Amino acid sequence: MSTKQELIKEMLEMQKKFSAYEQANGVDPQEYFTPEAGSEFDGYRAKYQELANKVVDMAHEEAGSER
Repeated sequence: MSTKQELIKEMLEMQKKFSAYEQANGVDPQEYFTPEAGSEFDGYRAKYQELANKVVDMAHEEAGSER
């Protein structure tokens, strides 16, 4: 299983890639929220949310707290 730091690093890389794409091409909200299959953003939001949830769960586990 990935460490929290590895997950955060992956999230930051995703953000960096998104920002570079947005600056070069612009991003239409429809393209981001309802991307076509195979597009640059296909699965992006779901993957990012999955990583974010794992990080939150790990942080709660470390702190001995619950969501």
